[in-house]
Amino acid sequence: MLSSEESQRYARHLTLPEVGEAGQKRLREASVLLIGVGGLGSPAALYLAASGIGRLGLVDPDKVELSNLQRQILYSTSDVGRTKLEGAKQRLEGLDPGVEVVGYAERFTSDNAMEIARGYDVLIDGTDNFATRYLSNDVAVLLGVPNVYGSVFRFEGQCSVFAPHRGGPCYRCMFPEPPEPGLVPSCAEGGVLGVLPGLVGTLQATEAIKLILGVGDPLIGRLMHFDAMRARFREFRLKKDPLCQLCGEKPTIRELIDYAAFCGASARSGEVESASSPGQVGVEEVQKLLPQVRSGAVTLLDVREPFEVNICGIEGALHIPVGELEARIDEIGRGKPLVVYCKAGARSDRAVEVLAAAGMEGAQSMVGGIDLWRELVDPSLPGY
Repeated sequence: MLSSEESQRYARHLTLPEVGEAGQKRLREASVLLIGVGGLGSPAALYLAASGIGRLGLVDPDKVELSNLQRQILYSTSDVGRTKLEGAKQRLEGLDPGVEVVGYAERFTSDNAMEIARGYDVLIDGTDNFATRYLSNDVAVLLGVPNVYGSVFRFEGQCSVFAPHRGGPCYRCMFPEPPEPGLVPSCAEGGVLGVLPGLVGTLQATEAIKLILGVGDPLIGRLMHFDAMRARFREFRLKKDPLCQLCGEKPTIRELIDYAAFCGASARSGEVESASSPGQVGVEEVQKLLPQVRSGAVTLLDVREPFEVNICGIEGALHIPVGELEARIDEIGRGKPLVVYCKAGARSDRAVEVLAAAGMEGAQSMVGGIDLWRELVDPSLPGY
């Protein structure tokens, strides 16, 4: 039986025949793991807590930054500088004290993912990088639980439920291979309309609740796409791939792999080591070059967009956005060392290729970009 307080709290659920007291008890007995408590995880966590989910797991090692508040509605200005888990736990327990909030202040990796996810009924992927998306998918498939997927970029978002154990496809059926590193800009590079994660994250929470209650038609085998500029929803059918290496008829992936290597890049720019490979240079090495940059003996080229440069940058750098580089290449002096940087390293890698094609070989890309520079060299710089 529900307590008198619970009956009042969930009264609007109890009047729904599809939920009722039995359904509300199922919600209270259920557990959901949110992988990432940012733009997507914020609305999902709030609505799941408000619905009466018994246990909410939150995986996120980051601290709240001012640039998060435009879309991560779980936090307030007073949370800036605190860990996301501190702010989230306080907000969610204040919303419904009956919800058990379990925090994991660590990155979701191949080493800890199975241990963290085991025992949860539903996984919600609120991440923003391909390595962790593949990891979340593989964990869910190996554990036999549904993975509620969501992503946003600029003015578009999408949502689906990957559940091969229920006859549907997995993320690998849709994308057997990740895109080339740097081919797809991150939200930090391309931007995102602040309200859009709210819509997609709410869709993810809706799907999780339907799965727990066993009602409705979940987005299994369907991808819901939303175009905010045209206010248009579209649905695409997804088929289970019999040749899928993970959930196909003859799977070859039976355990977690190295996802950073699989995707050809680190899951997050902050995980990039300062060590460099040919064509790249570490941030500590660039720091040592700063006197030569200021004297003009070395050229430091910033290929980010103007709005990014206005937020933060390295003193003495020449600024040419990567999209304008080919047309403005004559503005770069030849015959001296050239180091290129961007936000996280992908655009500077592309810039080095453009420069080489124009005969300016020897340019080096700064590993990890301004993100890693801020982390290892100058923490006073604002993040974005």
